[in-house]
Amino acid sequence: MRFEIVTIFPGFFAGIFENGILRRALAEELVTVGLHDLRVFTHDRHRTVDDRPFGGGEGMVLKAEPLAEALASLGIGPKAVSEKCQGTTSVVPPMPQNDAGALAPEGEPLAQRPTVILLSAQGQRFTQAVARELSRIDRVVLICGRYEGVDERINQLYCDMELSIGDYVLSGGELAAAVVMDATMRLIPGVLGNEASGEFESFGVTDAEITSDTQGVPRSQHGAGGLLDYPHYTRPAEFGGLRAPEVLMNGDHHEIRRWRRKQQLRKTLANRPDLLEGAALSAEDRLLLESIKQEEC
Repeated sequence: MRFEIVTIFPGFFAGIFENGILRRALAEELVTVGLHDLRVFTHDRHRTVDDRPFGGGEGMVLKAEPLAEALASLGIGPKAVSEKCQGTTSVVPPMPQNDAGALAPEGEPLAQRPTVILLSAQGQRFTQAVARELSRIDRVVLICGRYEGVDERINQLYCDMELSIGDYVLSGGELAAAVVMDATMRLIPGVLGNEASGEFESFGVTDAEITSDTQGVPRSQHGAGGLLDYPHYTRPAEFGGLRAPEVLMNGDHHEIRRWRRKQQLRKTLANRPDLLEGAALSAEDRLLLESIKQEEC
């Protein structure tokens, strides 16, 4: 998988790629990343990437032309043009072509059009389900918004998706791009040390979708099925006057599994009750949920 990041602050990502899972994914070439400085695609002395908004208002808006040129350098044209492999008008920068005349980056064969994503507070919410979808795509382009936003024509002409990582406003899309990459990369086979880690966690898949079971070994976890994860404990068994739940130390996988499922439901009910509406709940889950509600009355 490859990520292309279009940003006015490419240096922002240096530390992010030098640590943790992202570093390992890059070192093992499971993922590659291209950083593209938007100012390279300007043509004035001041390398201007923004301008005042039409209609007035606060702040500045990222200009369409540099972004269109940056995307063209990656072999990406307006969606209608890319789909039909036609030439572009004088308004939109022309894209490099291969020997056959098809649109493609220089030195690369023609491939399926990448998924282009605009990171914006106006976008749909980024979720684990979206991360799972992106992890199956070969090439993703992330456009990091700045200032008051991006000229909407870039969104209309080039972008397949507009994403927001939460109901708050950041100073730019770079942090959002890092979040999207981290959440997506860890779902790519081989990136995590334990493949099951991407299945048994908050917002994870249902039991029916679990692929990492070891045959003959009783499983002490449920697939989250859209719920939050259960609480975790490790040594020492007692800390700060609190003891880890005995059920986790008795070796009974069935009881551990049932306890963990109940805690998943309890956590979700307390912190994200909205998730219960779309979660994959069994008849037993619903009985557990009712017992939790009664306990808390």
